[in-house]
Amino acid sequence: MDSKNVIAAIALSSAVIVLYSLFFIPEQSTKNQKIIEKQKTEQNSDAPTLDQKENLVQISREEALEQNERIKFENKSIIGSISLKGAVIDDLTFKNYNTELDSNEKVVLLNPRNVNNGYLIESGFVTSDKNIETPNSNSIWSVIGNKKLSNQSNIKLSWTNPQNITFEKEISLDDKYLFTINQKVINPSNNKYDFYSYGQIIRNKIPDISNFYILHEGLIATLDDELIEEDYDDIQEKKFSKISQKGWLGIGDKYWITSLIPPKKKEFKTTFDYKKKFRANFISTEPIELTGNNQIEEKLQIIVAAKRVDIIDGYAESLNIDKFDLVIDWGFLYFITKPLFFGIDYFFKLLGNYGLAIIAITICIRLVFFPLANFSFRSMAKMKALQPEQARLKELYKDDKMKLQQAMMALFKKEKVNPMSGCLPILVQIPVFFALYKVLFVTIEMRQMPFFGWIHDLSERDPTSLFNLFGLLPYDVPSFLIIGAWPVAMGVSMWVQQKLNPAPTDPMQAKIFAFFPLFLTVILAPFPSGLVIYWTVNNILTMAQQIFIMKRTTVKTST
Repeated sequence: MDSKNVIAAIALSSAVIVLYSLFFIPEQSTKNQKIIEKQKTEQNSDAPTLDQKENLVQISREEALEQNERIKFENKSIIGSISLKGAVIDDLTFKNYNTELDSNEKVVLLNPRNVNNGYLIESGFVTSDKNIETPNSNSIWSVIGNKKLSNQSNIKLSWTNPQNITFEKEISLDDKYLFTINQKVINPSNNKYDFYSYGQIIRNKIPDISNFYILHEGLIATLDDELIEEDYDDIQEKKFSKISQKGWLGIGDKYWITSLIPPKKKEFKTTFDYKKKFRANFISTEPIELTGNNQIEEKLQIIVAAKRVDIIDGYAESLNIDKFDLVIDWGFLYFITKPLFFGIDYFFKLLGNYGLAIIAITICIRLVFFPLANFSFRSMAKMKALQPEQARLKELYKDDKMKLQQAMMALFKKEKVNPMSGCLPILVQIPVFFALYKVLFVTIEMRQMPFFGWIHDLSERDPTSLFNLFGLLPYDVPSFLIIGAWPVAMGVSMWVQQKLNPAPTDPMQAKIFAFFPLFLTVILAPFPSGLVIYWTVNNILTMAQQIFIMKRTTVKTST
């Protein structure tokens, strides 16, 4: 019975690992879906439209950047420019992140609208008065004063319409990823107008995405405490819209976020839609009245950032942005995943290597589960000692399964053994395993971080292969045969660990039992190498603890 339980535990953990990585996808609750559908029917039909006619002739990025006059910006984190045509932020490069591990090419996120992968941010005021012209994507803005934006200086842009109404934007940039735009409308006449402030992110096409169900990539927002995650294909099928009092919205990639934070304490409507391009926008629901010889002003914040935890959490706190930390997809195990990251990050700062940090956190996890594992291993040691008696009972009652089961239960009760205890060490590790997988998969801190030897990126699979003797033989192998040294070590450690457990008495069970280390080696080979290192070290620590407990139990039993 004990071997069946161990097999069941391993089978369960294996099945969960496979199914979780291949098929799991969080879905909104029925209640949330009903709320969203209700909000979609409450759209303000009198609100002005943000649609603009655009001439999209596809050209290269370099040609697009040279077409219009630009204001350059740069700080220690990003570099790019703002086009004076449309006053849009459509050129941004991350200075501290390379596209590939062995490349010096930097990650480019934002691109002009007439590039194939156009990705940009625009903002301003619109009006329902069709007699008033407002700036659009073709409007050419003027620069007042300084012509370069940095964290030491601001820029001011201006555009005046035929009615002599002036629109101004004063843009500032901090030392990381935050743009702040103070938008003004100045009315020199005696007339009265109504204006609505808006901001929108436009993306021409779906980027290269991980397409992995444990990670959301696409349109995202938190609106009135509700997390909204819409995939690109969802928006292509159906528009999303909601009226809110607070929140933020944006488009998120695996490691990067482009986000808008609407003016505080004002109701706004958020829309995610697709009309030959993806759009995430907000527009104020209540107009701002501009009286004669007066001006109106609103502040919009834009964060285009690498999803570093300290950066995202810092902005969430300093700018009081509701649930902005959910920009990073911590998943439904948030309460385990985020603390686990902080633990790893603490040991990284202490040890200087994320691989060593993973080993250190593995030791800490083993210490947390030490009492539970001790109980389990003592029970397993007793089960192993009872194997001769179990074999005798099976032979005695081989023709009466009912009496055999009763005899077994009486034996377990007499010896105070719980046959299910062998499952506990494996089952309690499953949430931690998923949480660590999530940390390695979604956090940019783990991206391109090396361990020792051949592991140059803990967030990627072990690149070596058993089938060319880990690089000793001079040929490459197909991707499905890349089973690296760390996965092999993990499989060997699992096989050795099995030998410490009570052996199955049934030959078929023994064969199935022996197959699992090989099965999990193949399954875990494509997983991040940091995760496999965790699993291997965890197996070694488990074996050490199990050997110690079993020896103590054996000594006590013999005495």
